[in-house]
Amino acid sequence: MKKAYILLENGAFLEGEAFGTIGTRVGEFIFNTSMSGYQEILTDPSYKGQIVVMTYTQIGNYGTNDEDSESDKSFVEGFVVKEYSKIASNFRSSLDIDKYLKKHNIVGISNVDTRQLTRILRINGSLKGVISSETDKKDELKEMLKKSESIIGRDMVKYVSCKEPYKWEDSLFEFDFAKHKHCKIANGKNITVIDFGVKRNILRHLKYVGFNVTVVPAYTYFKDVELLEPDAVFLSNGPGDPRGIDEKWIGEIKKIILKYPTFGICFGHQIIARCFNISIYKMKFGHHGGNHPVKELNTNKIYTTSQNHNYAADESSLKEQGFAVTHINLNDGSVEGMKHKELPIFSVQYHPESSPGPHDAKHLFAEFASIIK
Repeated sequence: MKKAYILLENGAFLEGEAFGTIGTRVGEFIFNTSMSGYQEILTDPSYKGQIVVMTYTQIGNYGTNDEDSESDKSFVEGFVVKEYSKIASNFRSSLDIDKYLKKHNIVGISNVDTRQLTRILRINGSLKGVISSETDKKDELKEMLKKSESIIGRDMVKYVSCKEPYKWEDSLFEFDFAKHKHCKIANGKNITVIDFGVKRNILRHLKYVGFNVTVVPAYTYFKDVELLEPDAVFLSNGPGDPRGIDEKWIGEIKKIILKYPTFGICFGHQIIARCFNISIYKMKFGHHGGNHPVKELNTNKIYTTSQNHNYAADESSLKEQGFAVTHINLNDGSVEGMKHKELPIFSVQYHPESSPGPHDAKHLFAEFASIIK
């Protein structure tokens, strides 16, 4: 088996075995605690610029298929696992995880002590690093790392947002062992989705609850959104640092959300914060996984949620700007949801559309649809 190597900016050097594409990639190392959903993680545009370390020890046992991808291609810079399954045991599977990584040009490394690596990231925070199955020379890797650009403060959205507007017609599919068909699509109000790196399952949920969905690039002028005559606007998830988006576009987005009822998820939540001059800070190692407990403050209900973000809105700052906190993370107390006290604007930091799950918070789409109707 060909060797592969990891070098982190703090000097940590780990050895493992290569799988997927042979190559070298630089990115921000983060860890994800999900036990499943690796295909959705690999194709989530929010991971652009990041190398994902899976904390669950066996990855790939149910293979991959053509239906579960969250976008047309992969955006992760690299993929790190303890052990990958060479056997894909699922009748829906078309490729095993190794072939899938090769198909999507993803550099992978296995047989790494992911517990050690996760501990490093928890102690030091997210770190820039390099993964390589081409060289074991530390000096070369150090030089590559030194020359690479940090994703902090950068606009990563430009790499993942659509280039032209498009209609989205696909709804949620209800799994049927006989048919594999999609459920019927309802028609209703028009919603414009600002694409910072939107996941397909968000679009499916919006369609499922009755919206006619039009997706537009992140860099769209207010006047062009007006021409679409939406009844509502949605701000999507996306990659990197929301502070990297140019003030020009923040100004355009603010015009949009001041006119139309708005729902934001993850990056969209942070962009709403920016529009109202709410402080945003980088978390130590972020939230990445499918098991984060979130409390809804007005009901005291606890939801298990899927999350993927390295940044958060400051609680005291948002209250000063006319917002109320609606949800908090029970692990660290960070803000997980907010709403404007006067305007029809609300957002959550977690992912209610999560596939394969959990599905505790998917009701938010129906609630938003009912408000618009």
